[in-house]
Amino acid sequence: MNQSQEAAQPTAPTPREIQLSPGEWKLMERLWAESPQTITRLTAALQPATGWSKHTVITMLNRLEAKGAVAHAEGGPAKQFFPRVLRADAALQETETLLQRVYGGSLGLLVNAFVEQKGITEAERAELLRILEKAGGSAG
Repeated sequence: MNQSQEAAQPTAPTPREIQLSPGEWKLMERLWAESPQTITRLTAALQPATGWSKHTVITMLNRLEAKGAVAHAEGGPAKQFFPRVLRADAALQETETLLQRVYGGSLGLLVNAFVEQKGITEAERAELLRILEKAGGSAG
């Protein structure tokens, strides 16, 4: 790879730089489940649940590429698309955004809202306690 090719290669974005719309999440879920995928395969997989045409999938892939969330490889009969961010990183970013926007960064308010609206099972309570005990050792 020469210097001009290296300069043309975009660096992977940090998860904090990427915000995904609900539709983009659907497309990314397909790519996280199985990659790489062609436009035709993505359209076939997404169309029954979304009604999206090939043109809609292309538009979304172009947006995701511009955001740095997706990239493609050429060289076969069709472009092969793959994710450039991990699902766990995107999910953490989404959670942090929600926490800041809706609950002012308060994890306690978020948990309280869910417990008050939905209730909590004994299994969920035990899981939360296990998580909190585990975090207690690293809270410093």
